[in-house]
Amino acid sequence: MEWIFCPGEQEGVTSLDELAAAEPLATVPRADDDLAALMYTGGTTGRAKGVMLSHENLWRAGSASHQAGYVPGITRSLVSLPLSHSFGLLVTVVGMHGVEPGVGVLMRWFEPTGCLSLIQEHRVQVVPVVPSMIQVMLAQPVEDYDLSSLRFFACGAAPLAAEVIQELERRIPSCEVREGYGLTESSAIISSTRPGRRRLGSVGEPVPGCEVRILDNDGHEQRVGELGEICARSETIMRGYWKAPELTAITVTGGWLHTGDIGRVDDDGFLYIVDRLKDLIIRNGFNVYPRDVEDVLLEHPAVQLASVVGRPNPVTGEEVVAFVSLRPGAEVTSAELVEYGRAKLGAHKYPREVHIIDAVPLTAVGKVDRKAVRARLATVPPGPG
Repeated sequence: MEWIFCPGEQEGVTSLDELAAAEPLATVPRADDDLAALMYTGGTTGRAKGVMLSHENLWRAGSASHQAGYVPGITRSLVSLPLSHSFGLLVTVVGMHGVEPGVGVLMRWFEPTGCLSLIQEHRVQVVPVVPSMIQVMLAQPVEDYDLSSLRFFACGAAPLAAEVIQELERRIPSCEVREGYGLTESSAIISSTRPGRRRLGSVGEPVPGCEVRILDNDGHEQRVGELGEICARSETIMRGYWKAPELTAITVTGGWLHTGDIGRVDDDGFLYIVDRLKDLIIRNGFNVYPRDVEDVLLEHPAVQLASVVGRPNPVTGEEVVAFVSLRPGAEVTSAELVEYGRAKLGAHKYPREVHIIDAVPLTAVGKVDRKAVRARLATVPPGPG
């Protein structure tokens, strides 16, 4: 794999020739189960935890991802993900399993116009992204760039609304969005959309070597189509949490990782993610999944990003509250968005409050930071927004 460092992106490196001429580092023998990486989770729902990943974990993750996604001739990629994040690390180890010479364009950090320009300049074919990156790029005049080389956006780390996928593929006809799913605790991979086997709304099928079960609250396996907690077993599952054996024992039982995510599988084994178990809002005894509400708000032409959380309420138990940021130049009122939600969602689901803010908080990898959103909610009095 040849890496192209964007101008000014890599301090102290002026050319690939310098890297090749540098004195090699000493090698140290390592066992398969030796610790290779200590990755800290984002901490969006609580305190960040150190995830211990072994050399075998990462090798298996790279191999499984490559097997699930390899397309002959797709060799030019652009990476703007933080390499310190599990998704960025996964992209790196997948490259180690490549069977064709490739070119990787590496950005220090994501910036939408820079990303589009680099796709055009280097005839990039695949770009790993998170949903917020797609949404920000769609706010740009993408039609002004020659993106005809682009075949795939490999999207993960957070849910992506079907409407966003459809808009992107309409505006960039050569490109297909392939969603995948994983956690830091699973070396960032559990399922992946195979080329040519996409089902809109699904995050694909379990990758080779990975088993998936859907369990109810009592630990019983759910039938096809029924919702429950997603659990996974594979050689990519972490060694455990750093210095937290009790938490490890709760999260991984009998070799099965309890993800804390709610989902279902269909008759053909395709996996669908509904929401985080911890993010579930219960209003008047009804379950409200924030993603359902966010997806509807994202259908509004003025809305660029949305995050939905629950506010404690003495009457309903919890109230549905949304924070949104708008597309450049767009105008809409909070009251109009409340009515928009009311028209498209059930009476127990639509947000009673919509707060329009300059920017929905994101983590370093571009996921919506619900922890920051909840902190903001604590400073905002109840009301229509």
